[in-house]
Amino acid sequence: MWILLVRAMLLGGMAAAAVAYGLLPWGTAANAGLGALIGVGIIVLETRIRMVSAKEVAGGFAGALLGVLVALLVSVPLGKISVSPGAHTFWQSLVLLLFTYVGLMLGWKRGEWFDPLSIKAYFEGAPVQKKTYKILDTSVIIDGRIADLCETGFMDGTLIIAQFVLRELQQVADSADSLKRNRGRRGLDILQKVRKMSDIDVEVSELDYPDVKEVDLKLIELAKELGAKIVTNDFNLNKVAQVRGVSVLNINELANALKPVVLPGEFMRVFILKEGKEYNQGVAYLDDGTMVVVDNARNLLGQNVDVTVTSVLQTTAGKMIFGKAIDVNTPVAAPR
Repeated sequence: MWILLVRAMLLGGMAAAAVAYGLLPWGTAANAGLGALIGVGIIVLETRIRMVSAKEVAGGFAGALLGVLVALLVSVPLGKISVSPGAHTFWQSLVLLLFTYVGLMLGWKRGEWFDPLSIKAYFEGAPVQKKTYKILDTSVIIDGRIADLCETGFMDGTLIIAQFVLRELQQVADSADSLKRNRGRRGLDILQKVRKMSDIDVEVSELDYPDVKEVDLKLIELAKELGAKIVTNDFNLNKVAQVRGVSVLNINELANALKPVVLPGEFMRVFILKEGKEYNQGVAYLDDGTMVVVDNARNLLGQNVDVTVTSVLQTTAGKMIFGKAIDVNTPVAAPR
């Protein structure tokens, strides 16, 4: 609310200043309109700057300043050329605008050039270490396994938490539905846990994209701008990001890849938990959640059974193991 008040005061002040100084000869209304228009331009510039990172602002400022200095140096020989005074003014103004604009754009796009650590490393002859960014989406924060992964030391670089992701988490935590509310609060607790880890670098990004409504698409735009990877367990976000050329680290795919490799012919001991869908099948689960479908085990519910692996099926949802129970003592009657 106070931001709207400050902006209204800015518009009123600019209009009053334009009227007081009489910038236009066409009366009070024209001057007030001109002042308000200038105020609107300032507000638009301010909103755009808020979407830019501090590194880009610093780089743009340093680049523009360097461009002005180069323009002043170039203006010295231009002043000695025998042309009319009007042509002198034109060429000097053109050189000033050109070099300032080029410096501003280069500095904005290459803000890391003006990073003090990069400059120090350059003069010391040390290789410049480029930061790697990983952006956390809402689903992977609520999932919670990201905290365990960070504790192991496998997550390097800087973890980015977007402000619009925090807003979405806050909305989930304030939901009237108790399940959603608990999930949202769990996500906020996970973030606090990760930020307290001394060896994990966490940054909150203020970058936003008002023209983009969906959070997933905002994450993709942010990843493209930062050259970052998205950490998620959302299957749909994974596919859309890959189509848009953004790298994705999927926690579910990592978990599936880390499951023990089981080959046909190997033996294992499992606990038959429930009946299977097919005749005479039992279903068991390994400690990591992998489903084991066991033939000849329907009559062995609630028992530990030795199983020989017959095949392994890898699906998008995970891995399924098929096996056959060994030493079945109780025969099962064939269905009628």
